[in-house]
Amino acid sequence: MPIQGEKLVMPKIKQGKTEITKIGGGSGFIVSADGYLITSAHVVTDLEANYTIILSPKKSYPAKVLARDPINDIAILKINEEKNNLPYLELGDSDKIQLGETVIAIGNALGEFQDTISAGIISGLSRYIQPKDEISQYSERLKGLIQTDAAINPGNSGGPLVNMEGKVIGVNTAMVAGAQNIGFAIPINYAKKDLEEVKKYGKIRIPFLGIKYVLISKEFAQKNSLPVNYGALIIRERLGEPAIIKGSAAEKAGLKEFDIILEIQGKKITLDNPLSAILRELEIGKKASLKILRNKKEINLKITLEERK
Repeated sequence: MPIQGEKLVMPKIKQGKTEITKIGGGSGFIVSADGYLITSAHVVTDLEANYTIILSPKKSYPAKVLARDPINDIAILKINEEKNNLPYLELGDSDKIQLGETVIAIGNALGEFQDTISAGIISGLSRYIQPKDEISQYSERLKGLIQTDAAINPGNSGGPLVNMEGKVIGVNTAMVAGAQNIGFAIPINYAKKDLEEVKKYGKIRIPFLGIKYVLISKEFAQKNSLPVNYGALIIRERLGEPAIIKGSAAEKAGLKEFDIILEIQGKKITLDNPLSAILRELEIGKKASLKILRNKKEINLKITLEERK
């Protein structure tokens, strides 16, 4: 279903009144009778906009953005529906997707053609991309994506990718400009985790180390004469700002500036598997093992993950 955003942008005067301006939109889908809704974070990235869910030409609802997960490009919204009888889609299990499986992508293609349906197959799994929204300039490296040849166009973002059982297995998120039949969707299990947290805590809780860092590439390592070409180098962004936040989990664990975090829970930190993505998979309040490089010596530490405030 279409999601439309509006806000007052450089107010235009018309007969003595200000004018609300449409700032774009995308797609989304309801996942519960009481009005919870899933879409892409980049569809509702504007913090000042008011968003409307259009169920039909004659029925629409204002929606509140409850939480945004920029790491996985997921947003959770809520429609206030007193009768709790909204139509909704059942969520599937994206861990059970098979290559070659037939799927259907649904959305608001090009922002003009509502309820557009396109069919295709699962073309690939666990893809990595870094899409950029030309309007909002939203950009985030996304991992673990579903690749499909079902047509996904601008305006489809946030719509459901559905299997032949009618269950949602992905959230349409991006296409490759200049290519044919290459689209991507966020696995629905990522969104299910966010939805559960919003229902339980009222927000998406994100594990937080409390460090400033730079992801190391081969080029960065060579330029700065580093002993490794992967990991996260703890370093301040500018003078006067500490690399490690006082009182944070990182300080309590004994991390220091210029340490290189190589692994967390045995998972190697790379450009394709960044620190932020690994942290998102871990539990707040639980201990995690770190492998760090300090003065060219590997050290193993334990850290108790805290919530980002």
